[in-house]
Amino acid sequence: MEIQEKIEDSIVILAVSGEIDLNQSPTLRTTLREKAKAKTPRLLLDFAAVAYVDSSGLATLIEYYQSSRGYSGKMAICSLVPRVRSSFDLVRLSEVFSIFPDQAEARKALAGGSA
Repeated sequence: MEIQEKIEDSIVILAVSGEIDLNQSPTLRTTLREKAKAKTPRLLLDFAAVAYVDSSGLATLIEYYQSSRGYSGKMAICSLVPRVRSSFDLVRLSEVFSIFPDQAEARKALAGGSA
């Protein structure tokens, strides 16, 4: 798994690629904990290149989501491939997270505060 970071319009964008499984989720957890510690106001996770997410990866996302709520941080996820989207849907996380079809829609929502 790789994570590339960039900032656009004061939104931190993390482009994640590879698989987020038990072996890789600690790397993502470390990155997200740093963002929570910094009280990142708007975070976008681009999962276009993520082929698989297991329960440890989903737990990592939930942990960040809960942390960010303490300082009113906004998080959005975009570009889920069907296999990954089905994992989110299976455990109803698509009802918790703001999920968008692409980065442009997600950035628009984060900029407007609706994510």
